[in-house]
Amino acid sequence: MLEEVERWLARRSWTVADRPLDRLIAAKQGTSGRRGTTVSVVLPALNEEETVGEIVTVIREELMTDAVPLVDELVVVDSGSADRTAEVAAAAGARVVHRDAILPRLPAVPGKGEVLWRSLLVTGGDVVCFVDADLRDFSADFVTGTVGPLLTEPDVHFVKAMHDRPLGAEPGQGGRVTELVARPLLNLHWPQLAGFVQPLGGEYAARRSLLEQLPFPVGYGVELGLLVDALGTVGLDALAQVDVGTRKHRHQDGRALGRMAATIYRTAQLRLARGHLVRPSITQFERAEDGFVPRTYAVDTEERPPMREIGEYAARRAA
Repeated sequence: MLEEVERWLARRSWTVADRPLDRLIAAKQGTSGRRGTTVSVVLPALNEEETVGEIVTVIREELMTDAVPLVDELVVVDSGSADRTAEVAAAAGARVVHRDAILPRLPAVPGKGEVLWRSLLVTGGDVVCFVDADLRDFSADFVTGTVGPLLTEPDVHFVKAMHDRPLGAEPGQGGRVTELVARPLLNLHWPQLAGFVQPLGGEYAARRSLLEQLPFPVGYGVELGLLVDALGTVGLDALAQVDVGTRKHRHQDGRALGRMAATIYRTAQLRLARGHLVRPSITQFERAEDGFVPRTYAVDTEERPPMREIGEYAARRAA
């Protein structure tokens, strides 16, 4: 491992216990005469009625009370759910915004990154924390852990959660795309990022002033893209990670992981060469009565520009 990464691990890797809640609240409120830092939490959601309510409830009851006013706003961005996701989230106390209602002049495309990018237009916090809506046994540590360094360390701009990821009863086997695709890519091409335990994890927080400068891949490449671009924008020492324990969530099947892996590779390839993909698609095989049947899927190739280049965002920030 690079000496720079070893130093970074010692300096910029923490546990959630390193910053108790009372310290975070004091840091958030600021000193006399200085405006405190505001915090927005965003949950991108697509058909997550089974889990989104519990996540919203935990955040509201533990981090949005008079005694613990850590989170200022909690927004669920629904990207077209066919179930009761929006209803359940609203009943639990979240503000729910449909993806298509944000920046309607620009037709939305499917993808997680699209939702995260649009969320910047409907939130106002100085710090934005993203949390996946499919987490089970959710702990508020995912929020306090990632937000904490941004409140206490002025030179930190981007924080990822690190955690164990079990696959069923098997500990540590949940990050299959991370281990087979993302980690090799990062170690080979961006070795400064080799110290990140969960580079593709969906729980992370960043300063708005950084996020508005970054392009957002519209699909599953968003986590790798933001991490790589944050490194290029603010440097390694402005990035950090915090151990928040264990992450349990719904796992996807092998073919879905294959499509995700192709998107991750495409995101990396564009950043390596800003070049042209000859064939932005992936063919996979499914067994049918007469043998294997090929299915071809498009690989996301679109990215949204930095939000500060969007006129509606600039006008909102100036208001």
